[in-house]
Amino acid sequence: MNIYQVDTFSNEMFKGNPAMVCILEENKSDHWMSNLAKELNQPVTAFVSTNSYPYKIRWFTPTQEIMICGHGTLAASFILWETNVLPVKEKIHFHTEAGHLTTTYQNEWIQLKFQAVAPIEVEPHPKLLNAMGINNVNYIGKNKWDYIVEIEKEEELISLKPDFDLISKLPVRGVIVTTKSKQKEYDFISRFFSPAQGINEDQVTGSAHCCLAPYWNNKLQKDEFIAYQASKRGGKIKIKVRGEDIYLFGKAVTVYKGELSSSAV
Repeated sequence: MNIYQVDTFSNEMFKGNPAMVCILEENKSDHWMSNLAKELNQPVTAFVSTNSYPYKIRWFTPTQEIMICGHGTLAASFILWETNVLPVKEKIHFHTEAGHLTTTYQNEWIQLKFQAVAPIEVEPHPKLLNAMGINNVNYIGKNKWDYIVEIEKEEELISLKPDFDLISKLPVRGVIVTTKSKQKEYDFISRFFSPAQGINEDQVTGSAHCCLAPYWNNKLQKDEFIAYQASKRGGKIKIKVRGEDIYLFGKAVTVYKGELSSSAV
């Protein structure tokens, strides 16, 4: 059984968000997938079952299974095309616990179609601002997964040093922090913190942009963006908002291919 490491939302190795991809030709137990993800120790391992169509995809961090993962889906799609499981011209359909996902290949960019998960403005949890080390904010909202916090200055976003232990105690998957970009290349930038999932800071988060896209769509009155997730590795995402449909575009590169030993399989 082959496994692949893919760096996503980048066309350069060692940038963007890394994911492992494991293509399954037979069913594996949750325990086996969880143990392999822990052993591989990357932010996410995507397991794709190819014995039925639409393909079933599941994502595991080193500590738990997660319900949705944009960069894991991008990595899996890239490998399915690169290894000729499907021709590049063919759209990929995935079945997930969170719903139906589709991906297409468009001129070196991989398009992922998601549903918007727009935030609504809320009063902050008493521990939120302390956890983030933030005093002044422009907006605090929440959707079904995360808090979103808009701050004024890009420099403040870059220099954030959150308290991950406090964040893990908040009643959400994670916290998105965002601001309008000072750089002409980007419309907005963000960072995403999710210690509750075993990921203190995610490098580039597709699903977070399903919240960021409708937020900035409403604020900037634009429906197409170029965004940057300002993590240590960093990553670029192109976005189109079409009503409730969010189209994310990213690139990917394979770092290595390996083979599990027969005893592991």
